Amino acid sequence: MIDLYTFTTPNGRKASVMLEEVELPYDVHKIDITTQQQFTPEYIAINPNSKIPAIVDQETGIKVFESGAILIYLAEKTGKLLPIEQKSRFQVLEWLMFQMAGVGPMFGQLNHFKRFAPEKLPYAIERYEKETLRIYGVLDKQLQDNEFICGDYSIADVATYPWVAIYEFQGLTLDNYPNLKRWVEIVQQRPAVQRGMQVP
Repeated sequence: MIDLYTFTTPNGRKASVMLEEVELPYDVHKIDITTQQQFTPEYIAINPNSKIPAIVDQETGIKVFESGAILIYLAEKTGKLLPIEQKSRFQVLEWLMFQMAGVGPMFGQLNHFKRFAPEKLPYAIERYEKETLRIYGVLDKQLQDNEFICGDYSIADVATYPWVAIYEFQGLTLDNYPNLKRWVEIVQQRPAVQRGMQVP
């Protein structure tokens, strides 16, 4: 059994989608970041960085925070969605790191400045929207000859989908990125993705 500590954010949904995909049983513990629950001593004992998601594997006692690390842990635990063969494995890890270092931070900053900042700052909005669209282009090119990001469905797709799926919330369109749009439509039809995107 896995204890999942999460909230309704793209990073949180990476973990729940992954748990659904690998078919591991899990208990959901909602950490409401809008009421500062991530700063309780009990949660800091699990994640010293006070972010979601985090997991605790009841079978091993291992605690894992950072969504990318969680995906790798669950993939290795189950032998699913992360290739063993070195070349394929590192391609998946490359694109996972691309999500962690590029997709998440840039899309997240766009969300903040466009939707939540108390003051609208045109420079910041333009900067992060431009970078988000550039990343759309990188993904669109990668998907030109691949059904999924690395050919076969993997943790790279699990990590990236929840962030791209919010494009309408960000006031954007995928019309100029047909391969990316096709990929979103394919991934969102997966039953495990549909279940995981409803957690918590």
